[in-house]
Amino acid sequence: MGIRTCVAAAMLAALGWASAAQAQTEIRFGHVGEPGSLMALSTEEFARRANEKLGDMARVSVYGSSQLGNDETLMRKLRLGTVELALPSSIMSSTVPIFGLFDMPYLVSDREHMARIRDEVVMPQMAPAAAEAGFNVLAVWENGFRQITNNRRPIVQPQDLGGIKLRTPSGEWRMRMFEAYGANPSPMALSEVFVALQTGVMDGQENPYAQIYPSRLYEVQRYLSKSNHVFTPAYVTAGRSFDRLDPQVQEILRDTAVETQDFVAETAARLDEELLARLTEAGMEINEVDQEAFVAASEPVYAAFADAVDGGGEMIEQIRALRAD
Repeated sequence: MGIRTCVAAAMLAALGWASAAQAQTEIRFGHVGEPGSLMALSTEEFARRANEKLGDMARVSVYGSSQLGNDETLMRKLRLGTVELALPSSIMSSTVPIFGLFDMPYLVSDREHMARIRDEVVMPQMAPAAAEAGFNVLAVWENGFRQITNNRRPIVQPQDLGGIKLRTPSGEWRMRMFEAYGANPSPMALSEVFVALQTGVMDGQENPYAQIYPSRLYEVQRYLSKSNHVFTPAYVTAGRSFDRLDPQVQEILRDTAVETQDFVAETAARLDEELLARLTEAGMEINEVDQEAFVAASEPVYAAFADAVDGGGEMIEQIRALRAD
């Protein structure tokens, strides 16, 4: 082999090694939110902050709109180590039973209450359970307070949900809650919801404003009932590949995820007002629900959860005790 051939081969090999090294430093952050959603805004702000600190060590790349898969797929990829970060929300209860706490209706009163729950319950008590299942929770963000939309009628009392085909996320307890209210709930990936509502496969769905508006559900839904029935946290979650990252990179990602919590809460509060106004302008009929009636109808769900999930009843009482007087 000639000198030039050897040099060329060495250069190609070096380029290949450089490309491989570059690929290893990409930190893929997958989520299911559409552009402009709270998930999108939160992950993009996190990436901006983290990349400023990471410099040449690594780079966070955000993949929204289920580009890397739906929630179930992202959870599998975290376990396999083929995705570094994801932002699961309701899906956590399908994998780690104690996270079904956040499918309990009217458990979280406001964002200040949720901040106390995060610091005194989620991170010290629930995150270790997630770690045992292979999921490293770095910080707690949010998906938001959930509202009910449908094409049949305004929902004021729980019985108004009778017979309505309602899309829910995957998770036993969200389905059991809506069954208690009389609805016919069915789990479905968020990416499939628009078409299901458009074609009448589903009559309605429940999501925060920050998912309803960016997903354009106002185009295929007539009624929006302000139920605030569940507050859904979102968990900045790392999987199997996290431990393979440089320790300094791990520290930056963890610190930045925690640092971004305040940004997420402030953005979520702003979007609640802005997006409700936009949904009204888009022509949706908005109404309040009888929250006391929904709370009363929810008691059997609490009792079932306390019986089924080890330590669930005690943790519910702990969370209730953290409410402001």
